[in-house]
Amino acid sequence: MKRKDRKWKYPRTRLQWLWDNMEGNRFIYICAVLGTVVYNMLQLTVPFFSGKIVDEFLTGEGARQNMAEHSDQFFKLLALMVGLTVLRCIIVYLDCMAYEHVSQGVLFRVRNFLYNKIQRQDMKFYSTYRTGDLMTRVTGDLDAVRHMVAWVVRMVVEAFSLVSATAIYFIIMDWKLAFNLLIVAPLIFFIIYVFKLLVAPMHALLREKLAYMNTVAQENIAGNRVVKAFAREDYEISKFDDCNTDYRDTNKKTARIWLRFYPFVETLANLLGVILLLAGGLFLIGGEMTMGEYVSFSGLIWAIANPMRQLGNVMNEFQRFSAASAKVMEIYYSEPKIVDAPDAVDVPDRFKGEVEFRNVSFQYADAKLPVLEHISFTAKPGQTIAIMGETGCGKTSLIHLIPRFYEPTEGEILIDGINVNKLKLNQLRKNIGLATQDVLLYSDTIDGNIAYGDSNISKEEVVRFAKYSAASDFIAKMPEGYDTIVGERGVGLSGGQKQRISLARALAVRPSILILDDTTSAVDLETEKEIQDSLRHLDFPCTKIIIAQRISTTKDADQILIMQHGEIKERGTHEELIKLGGYYAELVKLQAGA
Repeated sequence: MKRKDRKWKYPRTRLQWLWDNMEGNRFIYICAVLGTVVYNMLQLTVPFFSGKIVDEFLTGEGARQNMAEHSDQFFKLLALMVGLTVLRCIIVYLDCMAYEHVSQGVLFRVRNFLYNKIQRQDMKFYSTYRTGDLMTRVTGDLDAVRHMVAWVVRMVVEAFSLVSATAIYFIIMDWKLAFNLLIVAPLIFFIIYVFKLLVAPMHALLREKLAYMNTVAQENIAGNRVVKAFAREDYEISKFDDCNTDYRDTNKKTARIWLRFYPFVETLANLLGVILLLAGGLFLIGGEMTMGEYVSFSGLIWAIANPMRQLGNVMNEFQRFSAASAKVMEIYYSEPKIVDAPDAVDVPDRFKGEVEFRNVSFQYADAKLPVLEHISFTAKPGQTIAIMGETGCGKTSLIHLIPRFYEPTEGEILIDGINVNKLKLNQLRKNIGLATQDVLLYSDTIDGNIAYGDSNISKEEVVRFAKYSAASDFIAKMPEGYDTIVGERGVGLSGGQKQRISLARALAVRPSILILDDTTSAVDLETEKEIQDSLRHLDFPCTKIIIAQRISTTKDADQILIMQHGEIKERGTHEELIKLGGYYAELVKLQAGA
């Protein structure tokens, strides 16, 4: 099933998931919600006191006498209006601070959790999700989640509390006029409901367009050397422009949906003033209501109209949250397939380093044919096993099974007689040093890159491991030696220099098993010979499994495996395979210039 067709099911709803991630801040959030209700109910006080002042001191019977005899009451009402307004402003300020505090807490918590989750995923996860898409989930999508906590929920609570309090107040004052005003509300709610049905799929599409645009940008920036090597700048600019145009057009379509409904909502909201003028005027002329009550109605008409106007924006933001949170929760609730077994064996001590493959077969989940078939061999502690073969014969797939990047579909892989499935992942991988042909160096110092696997090693040990990998000479010539920043992905270093730093990094963890995947392919023969000599005289016991194409790298191995089409076709020492006269013997002749 294609990934886009999957139906994801989560153990919690979106709002339950938000509540879970408010742990530690839930009391503050409840107080903030209650504060929103309180300050919106306080909105009623100014119109209420205004009506009292109008009836008792301005237009009502005996208003002049009341002003003369009870002026203190007049000033008390004014003071109450001012005092309650100031109180409302203080509550609003504290309320906004509380919402922002909780939203930032949720953002921090979820982002850390997502990063932790991504770090602990297996290789299948990384082959499924694009880097740009993952970056969108931990940035833009999470901002939509934060906005939901900080603004959308507050607007919803504000709208319902304000409309409810105002409706009750209107009904108590004059139910007939209240009925005339509130009859508009169902029409607006119906319009908003139809708008929701139309805008929801657009926000999901908009989010996909953004993720794709970010992926294109990320891939282009990461592959800038290839772009420049083939002079494809104009092509890449055009490609990104197409993505950006597509994203812009989808944004416009989404905005236009609300613009189609906005005139109707705005007209109905403005209609409330007309209804008040007509119906309220008739009631006032007929003596069915006082001028003070009319003033109160007039002063609160916005409390019905404004929330109705805001409902469209709130629904828009809620749909944005809905689309974004679905993507975040997909990662949040995802679980790696390769994990520690419930009955995993605890091996805290250093491994001896024996590696055994027993009838191992392997096939990628999305592949139709097996990559490896019935692989069996044993590497005794301290031995060197060399693996050779044509490109695509399964060499790299084989070594990826040892640290459990993937699981074999058949057979067993044992280290020191224990199935790797029964070993704890952390202990297993701590005992393996891995250096590949495609080197990734971090934007850090050379020292930091070599000590990446064990940040506690001393500077002297870093230098020693650099000597093992024949990297110490060129490092000494760098501007700041081992403190030189290599730049992102090791930009500024040659392929051979990066490979030697990668080898030093693999050796720095003092592994029981050292796996080298064509690690010296970019170095000259003299440097390679120096490295091979160093690997034979390491100051710690180490089983070596080496993938290589050069005979000079493999000839001294205790056992050489020749792979073809996922199977081991030849095995033996250098001399034994030459006598066999097969693939290896032909390779020796070829590299010797025969």
